[in-house]
Amino acid sequence: MVRVETITRKWGNSLGITIPTEITKKFHLQENQQLVIDIKPINNLVAIRGLLQTRKSSQQLKNEMREGWK
Repeated sequence: MVRVETITRKWGNSLGITIPTEITKKFHLQENQQLVIDIKPINNLVAIRGLLQTRKSSQQLKNEMREGWK
């Protein structure tokens, strides 16, 4: 078993989560594979700070998103 922290995202009328690539490779996960996931919500926003780590500045991320709108 491995611990993975992720963030829920809206997918249509549902919520979904993403599984990092390194985890999918380690466990040889494939599309449409059935999994059992234990859920433990984190209600403290300070606890999730830094969960998504990026080396890009906020401005770089905004610029990349704008490129996708063109």
